[in-house]
This record gives sequence, structure tokens and C-alpha cells, in this order.
Amino acid sequence: MISVSGKNWIERKVNKNSVEKIKQDYKFNEILSKLIVSRNFDEDEINNINNDLKIINIFKNNNDFKEASKILINSIKNNEKICILGDYDADGTAATSLLVRYFNFIKQPHFYYIPDRVKDGYGATKKLFQKLILNQPKLVIMVDCGSTANDSVDYLNKNKIKSLIIDHHEINEPYPKANVIINPYKDNGYLNYNYLCATTLVYFFLEILIKKIKSKMNLSKYLIYVVLATVCDVMPIRKLNRIISIEALNKFDLNENFAFKELYKLSNKKNRININDLGFLIGPILNAGGRVGKSSYATELLTINDKIKIQNLSKKLIELNNKRKKIESIILDEINFSNFQKENKDIIIYYNPSIKEGIIGIIAARLKDYFNRPSIVITNSKNYLKGSARSVNNYNLGRVIKNSYTKGLIVNGGGHKMAAGFTLKKENLIKFKKYIFQDYAKNIINFDTSFMYDAEISPSAINVSFLADMKKIEPFGNGNPKPIFLLKDLKVIKKTVLKNKHIFCILKSRNDFLIHSIFFHSLNNRISEHLLNYKKYFNVVGQIDENFSNNKKSPQLIIKDLIL
Repeated sequence: MISVSGKNWIERKVNKNSVEKIKQDYKFNEILSKLIVSRNFDEDEINNINNDLKIINIFKNNNDFKEASKILINSIKNNEKICILGDYDADGTAATSLLVRYFNFIKQPHFYYIPDRVKDGYGATKKLFQKLILNQPKLVIMVDCGSTANDSVDYLNKNKIKSLIIDHHEINEPYPKANVIINPYKDNGYLNYNYLCATTLVYFFLEILIKKIKSKMNLSKYLIYVVLATVCDVMPIRKLNRIISIEALNKFDLNENFAFKELYKLSNKKNRININDLGFLIGPILNAGGRVGKSSYATELLTINDKIKIQNLSKKLIELNNKRKKIESIILDEINFSNFQKENKDIIIYYNPSIKEGIIGIIAARLKDYFNRPSIVITNSKNYLKGSARSVNNYNLGRVIKNSYTKGLIVNGGGHKMAAGFTLKKENLIKFKKYIFQDYAKNIINFDTSFMYDAEISPSAINVSFLADMKKIEPFGNGNPKPIFLLKDLKVIKKTVLKNKHIFCILKSRNDFLIHSIFFHSLNNRISEHLLNYKKYFNVVGQIDENFSNNKKSPQLIIKDLIL
């Protein structure tokens, strides 16, 4: 079914026998059973739906974690200065913040550095360490980076500086000669946990360390940092990540985290924090420093306790995020999406030398969402080109960027399945594009760019009970997306434009059932035109959300598309 926005919507196919078995075995209804099957929940995940969940440190007997803790305990005993190097995204920031919080608690000498994406570039470079060792650290801990930093680690070794790498990106052999590398992509018995972000690995590492030295720090109050990093780094909200997310969100008290509380207050948010807030509110604000400001702002905000400084930093980051939004909007307005469809039938590669480096990742994400296919955005960066990539579930971008480096097509880079970044010589752009197109054609067979909805539902089925069923498989995110439904034969009976950008409307079914609905963030497209002017019945593609008003909760339809 072709929508008014030009998208082809089809119902997601599932095995009917599997759906029926779930219904019988677990007494779930049709819709919930279908969602469980379509997401390929394993037996443990299904059993966890109605049970209390407990986070288990699955790395407590892992050799890498044991060896890393020995090195750090030795540094603590000798009061050695420690350098923490984190990536400039939310995962690197959160991982760094956990370590800083711990070192502050035990009064361990340390300093941290978050690279500037323009001045320093991506990753743990030798040039960067030439600057950092002037502070005379005895141990360097690289978090969310370092897996391809062979030359940098060699430089540290020559200067008799120990190193730990805690990372989750693709890693090449030969591995960097660090004292210990914690990375699920190593052949070390925990590859099954390559869906964990760096902050999760740091959290479990610190948990082991705290128990060994019998520290009294309450690490669990910072578990929300793990969820923040997981969501912002597009890790799947499945298995252990789902258990962590549920635990963290249920126990998190906004009043005990001054930074989050201030960001909430300044953003006019009042509700209890949820996973969407982390991905679409807190995360972008924290990332804004690294995109259009100072990369260390976010880590500073997450590691200080001074309320005045927190207020000032929060305001600054929100201002930077608003600046980022304006820049992003201008760039997106300049993009001719119809030409994209003609020129990029498979994977999208968009080169624009005028885009700011800090924005290319967001533009790549927007293109990926719009076209439902992997997207790479490239811009100029001094004498080089910088690229950022976002993918769909069936194409591993981390692998592609790793192989591009091995083949000498890029100067450096790294990533994981869903996202990657890289630096490229200008003269290699054509070769790089050719390789990507060839790799995609070889590894993707008959990829369907259609957009999927999960099931057709009756408008009358949307009630509080329906919301309760959906909550059973929350929280939603990558690997467990928020369900999309098709509702037929609705028409607008009331509409209101909110804040000059949202459309609130009441839809009525043919049997007079009313649905409160909203279409976000756009007035100048075909969907908004039809909502404001179309008088006949139409079909709606959308998501069911929980709306709080006057201390009451009720279902609300989030409109995604219209089908006439």
C-alpha cells in the first residue's frame, strides 16, 4: 500500500503456527504473541516477560576482566595517576563518567580527555597520546575506542605506560599490545555479548573491582548511564540490555541526579523518565557539546555535584543542541530526497563538503530512517574527508569499515553493526564508494525497502488494557522497536495546530469510536495537508502511546503515515 508520503507499507510476515503456540503456552493475546514472534524472542526472553528480573554480572569469571582488575588494583595501591580517554559520543561520555565517578569516590589521582572531533579526530591516536603523556599518567584506560590503536599502544609501551582497552567496536588482528583488551569481538569466549556497549562493559568491570577492593560506592545509582549509552549507541534493547534497562528505569530517582533533573526542568519535562527521553532528549543534548561545542561538556556535567555549575552547563548544552537542530534543519531542507531515490537505489552515500563534522552522523541517521536503507554521509575535514554511517539491521557497517581500513581505503575508523565513523583521503573517495557498493551488492540479496507495520488493529481495541499488554515487552528500542499498527477507515472530526509544528486531531471510526491522535514536527508535507484538509475516510499507520493529562493516562495514536 503506497501512502501519501510515497512509502510502500506492508504487514510484517510471521509464522502463524509459532504465534498460535505462544498464545497457548503463555496465554498471551493474538497481537502480543505476534509481536513476540516477529521479534524472535528466545525462550528466556519470553519467560522474563511476566517475571521479576535480576541483573547478573556475566563477566565475573572472565579472564580479561580478572586481569584488568589486577592491573587497576595495583595502580590504586601505588596511587598512580590514571588517564581516561573516552570517545566523544554518549557511550564514550557515559563510560568515562562512570570511571571518573569511581576514581573521585576513592580519591584516585586521575584525569580524563574527550577528543575534539575536529582538532583531534576519531579515536586513540598517537598524536593525541603525545600530548596526554605530558601529564605523566602511569596507566591509560581507553573506553569506547582503542581497538584499532596499534601504533598508539606501541607508543605508550615505549614510554612504559600501561594500557587497558574497554571497547565494543570491531577489532583487527594483530590486536593492539595493550596490557588487557576487554572487547567481545576478541576470540575470548564472550562474543555472544557483542550487543553490549562500552559503558555496560565498564559498569560490570567496576562492579567486579568494587567487590574485590571492598569499596562502599553504590554503583547502581549510575546504572542509568548504561541505559543512556545503550540507547544512544543504537544497541539492541534485548536480552541483558533489556533487563538492565527495566531495572535502571524502575529504580532511577530523578531527584537524586542533579544533571538529569536540570535537563528535564529546562526542557519542560515533568513525567517520570523513560527510555525515549534518554534517546531523544537527554542523549542529543549531551552529544551537542561534541557536535557543535566542546566535547568534554557532557562528561563534566555527568561527573560534578556543584548545582550552580550543573545549571550553567545544562543551559549551555541545551543552547548548543538548539544550534545543532537549526544547522541540521537547514541541511535537510537543502537535500533533494526525490533525486536521492533515483541515484541511490541500494545504499546511500551522500558527499557534501559544506556539512559540519559534528552533524554528519545525524544526517546519516535521518537519511537511513527516511529511505530505510544504510546511509553514509561524508564531508571535508582539513586535508581529509570525514564520514559517518548508520545502518539497518541486516547490514553490518562495523565490518565494512574494518575491512575498508584493512584494504587501505580509509586512514582510520571504527564502528559496530549499526553505526560507524571514518577518515578518508580525498583521492580515495571514488575507490571507497565503489568498494561499499560492491560489498553491499554481494552481502545483501533482494533487500526489501518497504516499510513494515506489525498488525492491523481495530480502533475500538485501543484502550488501557491494550497499553498494559504493550508494556509487557517494553522498553522499546533497537531490536525491539515500538510496534506500528494499521487502523482502517478513520476521518478527522477535529484538528488543532500546536506550537506551529504539531497537529493534534480527533479521529472517528465508522462505528463512531473516537481516537485522540497527534502528528509531530511537521506542517509542510502531504501528511499534514491531508490531516488539515481531507474530508473522507482514510487508513492510518501509527503507534499507540500513553498520554498523561490531568493525572489520568489514556491511549493516544502517534500518526506516522496516511493511506487513502
